[in-house]
Amino acid sequence: MSNVGCTEPPVTTAPAWWLRVMAVVYDPFLWCGEVSGMRRRRRALLAGARGHVLEIGAGTGLNVAHYPTDVDDLVLAEPEPTMRRKLARRVDGLARPARIVDAAAESLPLADSSVDTVVSTLVLCTVAEPERALREIARVLRPDGELLFIEHVRAESPFRAACQDRLLRPWREFAGGCVCNRPTPDLMRVCGFRVTADDAVWRGMPAIVRPLRIGRAAKGRAVVSG
Repeated sequence: MSNVGCTEPPVTTAPAWWLRVMAVVYDPFLWCGEVSGMRRRRRALLAGARGHVLEIGAGTGLNVAHYPTDVDDLVLAEPEPTMRRKLARRVDGLARPARIVDAAAESLPLADSSVDTVVSTLVLCTVAEPERALREIARVLRPDGELLFIEHVRAESPFRAACQDRLLRPWREFAGGCVCNRPTPDLMRVCGFRVTADDAVWRGMPAIVRPLRIGRAAKGRAVVSG
């Protein structure tokens, strides 16, 4: 992984039982953040989804209700079984046509240049190999496609960034692999994306995950391969 401003501990896989617990408590844990503005941000971001849409790390389906009704199709990728079951129930309850696939962001079961819009909301902080995931996103996106994202990121404040660094390991163990200080927009640029993003604050959530970047990324002329 490129050195873009933070040191991550070695990748460890959370125990399966803890991932099941996380799937159960995920929506209640995010509730304050959702009602304090994240739900509105999801709606605004997803208004820009078009054509063939892929959402990575779809989780319990908090985005599903916000997709435009005129997208051509919607594929929801989620590797965790308990999350996937909750996602299926949410999709059924909304009668939203969608295909749910068991897939991690690092290995997407889709053809090259087959997707118009990729959506990532609070996902790239958690994937074990973010650059590999970004290369996969670039692979499946069409030349004029876009990655729409909301991600919590490394703080610009030196004090808050130092707090993120100090709490990284315990937070990662608690939050199922989430890296609270990952400089995700910088990683996007390393992988050849042109990024346009705004700063925001994830109110209602712990301070170390409040700094947000919200925006869109398009493929540049070259994407790192490997």
